[in-house]
Amino acid sequence: MQGGNPEWVTLSFTSANPSNDDWIGVFSPADFSAAICDSEGSMAGAPFLCTAPIKFQYANYSSPRYKATGKGSLRLLLINQRSDFSFALFSGGLSKPKLVAVSNKVTFANPNAPLYPRLAQGKTWNEMTVTWTSGYGISSAEPFIEWGQKGDVRVRSPAGTLTIDRSSMCGPPARTVGWRDPGFIHTSFLKELWPNTVYTYKLGHKLFNGTYIWSPEYQFKASPYPGQDSVQRVVIFGDMGKDEPDGSNVYNNYQHGALNTTKQLIDDLKNIDIVFHIGDIVYANGYISQWDQFTAQVAPITSKVPYMVASGNHERDWPGSGSFYGTKDSGGECGVMAETMFYVPAENRAKFWYSTDYGMFRFCVADTEHDWREGTEQYEFIERCFASADRRKQPWLIFIAHRVLGYSSASWYGAQGSFEEPMGRESLQKLWQKYKVDIAFYGHVHNYERTCPIYQNICLDKEKHNYKGPFNGTIHVVAGGGGSGLADFTPLNTTWSLFKDHDYGFTKLTAFDHSNLLFEYKKSSDGKVYDSFTINRDYRDILACSVDNCSPTTLAS
Repeated sequence: MQGGNPEWVTLSFTSANPSNDDWIGVFSPADFSAAICDSEGSMAGAPFLCTAPIKFQYANYSSPRYKATGKGSLRLLLINQRSDFSFALFSGGLSKPKLVAVSNKVTFANPNAPLYPRLAQGKTWNEMTVTWTSGYGISSAEPFIEWGQKGDVRVRSPAGTLTIDRSSMCGPPARTVGWRDPGFIHTSFLKELWPNTVYTYKLGHKLFNGTYIWSPEYQFKASPYPGQDSVQRVVIFGDMGKDEPDGSNVYNNYQHGALNTTKQLIDDLKNIDIVFHIGDIVYANGYISQWDQFTAQVAPITSKVPYMVASGNHERDWPGSGSFYGTKDSGGECGVMAETMFYVPAENRAKFWYSTDYGMFRFCVADTEHDWREGTEQYEFIERCFASADRRKQPWLIFIAHRVLGYSSASWYGAQGSFEEPMGRESLQKLWQKYKVDIAFYGHVHNYERTCPIYQNICLDKEKHNYKGPFNGTIHVVAGGGGSGLADFTPLNTTWSLFKDHDYGFTKLTAFDHSNLLFEYKKSSDGKVYDSFTINRDYRDILACSVDNCSPTTLAS
C-alpha cells in the first residue's frame, strides 16, 4: 500500500463450499496461527484462535448472494500497525473456525512511521508533552520533536522511548492469544511555553544512516497562565472505547457509540481546549492491537488538544496485582498499557492520581482502582490537591474519578441500596464540602445523570439550573455514556437526581471568567445540548461559610 494512513482496501474472495457462517479475519503480522487455543477465561467471545485477528467480518456482510455464488468482497479500513497484513477466509463459523484460504501480504510504504500523536499537560502549566507510537527503537533511530511558535524558528527536543513486552502483562489474554507488540512509545517534553500561543510540531526520527523520517505537521495552543481571565472550554466523558468505521467486529465489540462521540469532538474541536477521558479508555481487555485502533481513532483530537486520561477497571483490575478490586476486567493488562500509551502528570503512573491546572480550573483526578479511603496515600493526595487550589486565581475546583464515588441511580447501585460505589463517598464527602468542590465527575455507569448540590444525601439548594451566590454543596455528574453499551437506571425514586439520560453523550464546561461557569450535556448522536446549568459565584461567595466548611473564628480583636 503506497497511500497514507489509514487506507481502504478491497478484498475479493471465492469459496467452493460457501456458507453464511464463513468469515474473514484480518491478521497483522501477516503470518499467524490458525490453531484453536483455549479462551483462558477471556471475557471476549470467539474466535479462539492462537493468533487473535485484528478484526473480523462475515463473508456475506456486503455480498448477500455469497452463499449462492461463492463470490464476495469486503471494503476494509486498515491503519498502520508497524507490520504487514494478511486476510484469511474461514469456514465453520466463529466457534469452530477452519482455515480455507489466505491472501497475499500487504504492507504500508513505511510500517515503522511515527503515528498517533497524543498531547497531554505536563507537570507544570507551561509544559506540553507529546507521546506517539512508531516502529523505531533506540537501536535504529533517535526520536525527537521539531517544534516552535507558528511562523517562527523551530527547535528540536529529544524524546524518551518506552517498550512493553509480553512478560509485562499480568495474565491472559494480554499475555497469551491477545498479545501483539505495541511498538515503541515515545514522549517528548516541550517546556517554557508562552501562554495561549500556537505552536506547530512534527514527530521525527533520525536514523543512524543519517536519514530523517517525519510525520505530517500538527499544531496546538499552549495552556493559559493559571488564573488567566479568558474563555476556557473543557470536555469530560468516560467509557468511550473504539469501533470500526468499516463495520468489522473486534473482540469486546460493545462500544457502538464511540464513533459518534469521536465525530462530535472532531467537528467541534475549534471550541474545545482540553479533553478528559475519565477511565475505560479502549476496552482492549487484553487484545493489545486495539490500543493502536483507539489511538488512530482519536488522533485528530489528541494531536491538537491535551487529552487527559484517568484509570478505570478495564485498564487496571487484575487479581493479585495490587488493584483495589480483584476482577479480571483489564484482560491481564493490569494498567501497563494505559500507563505507557498515555502520559499523565502523576508522580508515579502506577498510582494514577494527579492534579492539573488549566487557566481558571484546578482538576483533581483520582484513581478508583486504588484505595481512596481516609488514611490512604491517595486520600492524602486528594485533600492536598483541594487544599492547594488558589481559589482567587482558580475558582473552579473539579474532582474527577472513574467509578462513582458520589451519587448514581444505576440499577446495580440501586439494588445495593448505596447509590454509589460501596464505600465511595463516606470518606470523601467531607473533603468535597470542606474545600467547596464545584462539580464531581464520574464514568463507569454508561449513562448521564446530574444531581442537585448535595451533601450527606441532602439537597442543599432547590434551584435546578442557575446557581448563584455562596457554595452550598457539590454537584455530582455521571458522564459515562462515551460509547460503551448503555446502563439502566434503577426504578427507585432518587430525589437528589435532577436529570437522567439513557443515551450516549459527553459534558462540556465553559468558564467565561472568574465568576461565571456554564455546564452542558450533549448527546453524541447530534451534538445538541440536552441539559445545562450555570454557576455565578464571586470570590467572596467562595470565602463565605456554608454547612461544615466554616473556618474557625475568634472574638479577639
